[in-house]
Amino acid sequence: MERAEYEVMAAVENRHWWYGGMRAITAALLDEVYAGRCDLRILDAGCGTGGNVAFLRRYGSVAAIDLAPEAAAFGGERLRGALVRGMVQTLPFISEWFDLVTSFEVLYHRGVPDEAPALNEAWRVLRPGGRLLVRLPAFEWLRGEHDRAVHGRRRYTAGDVCALLKDFEIERISYVNTLLLPLPLMQRFIERMAPPADHGSSDLALPPALVNEALRWPLAAEAAWLARGHSFPVGLSVICRARKPG
Repeated sequence: MERAEYEVMAAVENRHWWYGGMRAITAALLDEVYAGRCDLRILDAGCGTGGNVAFLRRYGSVAAIDLAPEAAAFGGERLRGALVRGMVQTLPFISEWFDLVTSFEVLYHRGVPDEAPALNEAWRVLRPGGRLLVRLPAFEWLRGEHDRAVHGRRRYTAGDVCALLKDFEIERISYVNTLLLPLPLMQRFIERMAPPADHGSSDLALPPALVNEALRWPLAAEAAWLARGHSFPVGLSVICRARKPG
């Protein structure tokens, strides 16, 4: 990603409705198997500016890796003592060490031209019985200016994700950010009809407070639905929890 995107991420990820909603959805899938646990060894592979690292600490100790120097520059206290600079395709950790590896919107970046090496490394560092939680942007027809701004290489279907994780046991998979899908559909239509003048800027600016609060509720409802064991047939993202056999 561009340096400006890291700067925006660091500034808004503790307050922005999308980040908060996605963490609620993540918690719904993790609490299903790790509720009450605080002893896990966790790796956030592609940690950005560290908001998810802070969130994941409720489940145990967290190591984080990111190649971009901006991660450390803007991550601050959230990444202090956790960050290792490196590539998700060549993880600098011993084999079978982690109970959980997370990957949030990382594998689709141009910096990861092939998902297989990164997933092979996640498999290597996971202990038998450990889990991988992956979230990725869904559906190529939803590609927009944000994908270009953050150097997105491709978008995925649930079938794509299952194929990539063929060696894992798929425990849960669902599309998410479903209830708000009409909004990005409208935005994508507008972008195609009248491309914005400032190509290359993402859509993660913090909206007005009332709008930001209102947009939290649909994702909170999705998290509650997922926590009851249900899934969604379509959405802006796809999330999968998979287990390494053993």
